[in-house]
Amino acid sequence: MITDRAGGRRRLGYPVAAGVFAIGMAGTTLPTPLYGLYRAQLGFSELMVTVVFAVYALGVITVLLLAGNVSDEAGRRPVLLAALGLSAASALCFIFAGGLPMLLLGRVLSGFAAGLFSGAATAAVLELAKPGQEAQAGFAATAANMGGLGCGPLLSGLLAQYAPRPLLLPFLVHLALVAVAAVVTRLLPETVAHPHRPRTLRPQGLELPPEVRGVFAPSAVAAFAGFSLLGLFTAVAPSFVGQTLGEHNLAVTGLIVFTVFLGSTAGQSLTERIGTRRALPLGCLVLVVGLLLVATSLAVTSLPVLVVGAVCGGIGQGLAFRAGLTAVGRAAPAAHRGGTISAFFLVAYLGISLPVVGVGALTLALGLRGAGLAFSACVIVVTVAVGLYVLRRPPAGDD
Repeated sequence: MITDRAGGRRRLGYPVAAGVFAIGMAGTTLPTPLYGLYRAQLGFSELMVTVVFAVYALGVITVLLLAGNVSDEAGRRPVLLAALGLSAASALCFIFAGGLPMLLLGRVLSGFAAGLFSGAATAAVLELAKPGQEAQAGFAATAANMGGLGCGPLLSGLLAQYAPRPLLLPFLVHLALVAVAAVVTRLLPETVAHPHRPRTLRPQGLELPPEVRGVFAPSAVAAFAGFSLLGLFTAVAPSFVGQTLGEHNLAVTGLIVFTVFLGSTAGQSLTERIGTRRALPLGCLVLVVGLLLVATSLAVTSLPVLVVGAVCGGIGQGLAFRAGLTAVGRAAPAAHRGGTISAFFLVAYLGISLPVVGVGALTLALGLRGAGLAFSACVIVVTVAVGLYVLRRPPAGDD
């Protein structure tokens, strides 16, 4: 049951909660343009880059399985503060990193933070909206997620390229932002009526309220496909850009990764006017076009084509992602909303992790270009299948 507690602070509203969400998610992609520097400093392989990334995704999935619904019981605000604490601890691991173990620990902690943010922050943004603001709040939640993920590499790329101490300054800046977010979070109203300490943390699996099951499957499989593209850009795109396309400017690398998330935010802004039933299959179609352009950029060694593919693929991902999240969020009862949204993100993060590790393994046999082409082909097949599925069985109860 959701209530409006601390009504005097209600004026902060959902945009402030969305800002906290964006800061938290920015920390999870902050290292993306820096992997090349870590490789040169520590001497690990391209496969290890994807393993470091997969460890992050493993942290996300673990939290979603064990504590995805914890904010439904403990309250949104305490969970957000815990997530910010984990984000700060992750930044400290990178600041003091002297080897691979600290990088792995930092990524695991970042994954824990992202897992908590995914359910609790999304639910908080939706619940802080006033009557009539539901659509704007839905966009704010998904835009904060994707926008935050995109701003992380842009920020670190710019600082690493044009400021001193490229492996230190980005994380110091993020620590300052986390401190501001923590203060703001303390001022947000709690939207859970009777928050209490959960008795135990136990695996949730994918058990869903009956009201959600009809919309969950098509929404989640579309998110899986879209997040596969995001995983490619956040884990191995810097290597593609540097080694295959010959661009070594870290700011440019961060900007390229940012473009896919910018495209995602743009796609999300179109979802409401298109409608969930049409946005899901349309998003899959646009995502396929984007993947074809990414594959073409690798085949012909063209940076502009890669950027266009990133934007196009991001738009497709954004269309499908917001449509799916909106459908699931509307169908979920309030008492189970955080857990249901966490289950949705769990499936999405399987898409962002498993295919990317496959790319890392393929680089050993096929090289970066061959692995990228193989990845694109596989995700195109999956996305086409998902698009046909949601075209035949769109989420019910939405235009």
